[in-house]
Amino acid sequence: MILHTDRLTLRPASTEDFEDLLRLWADEAFTRPIAGRGPLTGEEVWFRLLRDLGHWSALGRGNWSILLTTTGDYVGSVGVLDYRRACQPVLDAPELGWGVAPRYQGQGLAREAVDAALGWCDRVLRAPRTLCMIDPLNAPSLKLAERVGYRYREPGLYQDKAVLLLERAAPSSVVAH
Repeated sequence: MILHTDRLTLRPASTEDFEDLLRLWADEAFTRPIAGRGPLTGEEVWFRLLRDLGHWSALGRGNWSILLTTTGDYVGSVGVLDYRRACQPVLDAPELGWGVAPRYQGQGLAREAVDAALGWCDRVLRAPRTLCMIDPLNAPSLKLAERVGYRYREPGLYQDKAVLLLERAAPSSVVAH
């Protein structure tokens, strides 16, 4: 399932993304707010990619790779996920997740990608609501989540770290059908 926006092409994650993912997950400015730690190893990145490939295969949804349409440059990822995280409380709806390389932040690209993913979720998945889990110190992601309709639901705990759980109700037209 390929999605297009004014500036972006979103395509399901692929093994051809591995080198881009290695660079992205080696950047502590990217990993710290998302993973709460420094760079990931090549093995960890490979396992993340395999998880994403399996997600699409098993569930028909997952992470899209975000590419600049004009150049094909890798920007990051956005996805509608079911990672079955060991989170407290348990995530009981599809999870939306995103991450954009630091050099592309502040340009509205994350918003554009998230809007496209949510539009797909509303049209295709038709889930009555989605959740996102964000580190309380990740102000840019919290701000973006609020802009696209997420509202604070409750505090959570994931891998012994405090997180905020946010919820977005699907538009009433999605729920009505």
